[in-house]
Amino acid sequence: MRLFVALAGFVSLFLVLAVVIPCVLSASELPQTSRYSLLEPIRSGNLTVFPVVSNKTYDTGEFITLDEGMRSGDVVVTEAGQARGLIRRRPRDREVSPPIRDAEVNRLVLVNNSKRPLLLLAGEIVTGGKQDRVIGKDRIVPPESDPVDLSVFCVEPGRWVAANGKADFSAGRASGVSGGVVAAPSVRAPAMAAKNQQQVWDQVGRAKVAMESAPMVVSSGGAAEVGSTSSYARVMENKDVQKQVDSIAEPMQRNYESVIHQLRDKNAVGVVVAVNGEIVWADIFASTHLLQKYWPKLARSYATEAVITRAKAAQVSAKEAQKFLDELDARHETSDVEPGVYKQTEISGDGFKVFELMSLLPKTGFAVHIAKMAN
Repeated sequence: MRLFVALAGFVSLFLVLAVVIPCVLSASELPQTSRYSLLEPIRSGNLTVFPVVSNKTYDTGEFITLDEGMRSGDVVVTEAGQARGLIRRRPRDREVSPPIRDAEVNRLVLVNNSKRPLLLLAGEIVTGGKQDRVIGKDRIVPPESDPVDLSVFCVEPGRWVAANGKADFSAGRASGVSGGVVAAPSVRAPAMAAKNQQQVWDQVGRAKVAMESAPMVVSSGGAAEVGSTSSYARVMENKDVQKQVDSIAEPMQRNYESVIHQLRDKNAVGVVVAVNGEIVWADIFASTHLLQKYWPKLARSYATEAVITRAKAAQVSAKEAQKFLDELDARHETSDVEPGVYKQTEISGDGFKVFELMSLLPKTGFAVHIAKMAN
């Protein structure tokens, strides 16, 4: 079964049963011949990545990433209680003031001042303010937006005060997007699927303990420093942890970048990820261009998972990876729609969940990102 075609079928069924939203391609317009296939795996220690190629991609050049938006200053993130000054002026006959709340653990507010749509991925870490957070779901923020409530989860249990006396969020290693960090799949999963703060904290704790005992961290004496912080982002910024993650991520990143360059015409768009011989995740994008933007931090995310679950390396076959990619028999499906902007669909099956983010912006109507996790 072809993953993209199956997703298209689900989207078409939803649109027949519900209100038709403008800008979504009809079933007849969807690329029925589009499918995903795998290339030879790239292995690094106990981590295996299968490059995914498609015979159909889309123009994603208008989208900006969170990293790009915060570096340029066009994207502003703040605590919910500080959002009032960010509300845009509107004509009086349609003036709307979103409710202003006090700062909350699981709520941040974002404004996209760019003239381009902003793509947010579940798992991206935002640091600063009163706690570090991880974004809980994929979404698109339209150009020149009003403040948008972000669904986030704390990844720094124990702190509720501005770090270093600063409450702002800005790009960089110490605040804002911490070096472009995407959380490991084991941390992304409870935020996206379970939507449970305690489960996120539990996985952050396991990751921290695993990093304290990582060989390069122990040998260099960095375990005490890792153990002294509750921040997932600061653990990942530790120089000894970085060396451990780099030992797996750098070969993987170089090899995959080479594959992307060699196979750009064949549309490399994603990966299926296995750790210790077990398939855990897949990330698929609408274009090679979009994948290239996210690949460096995704490679480190997967490598972090390999360090956290380190064990004797085992191999997974391409046949198993292709089966995981193709299987999409749904037991349950739910959708979250912002008309004219995006639709996020969550599909639950036996042993997996799929999250599809479809753009509903003008001249789009395609899936920008698909994440699939093994339960």
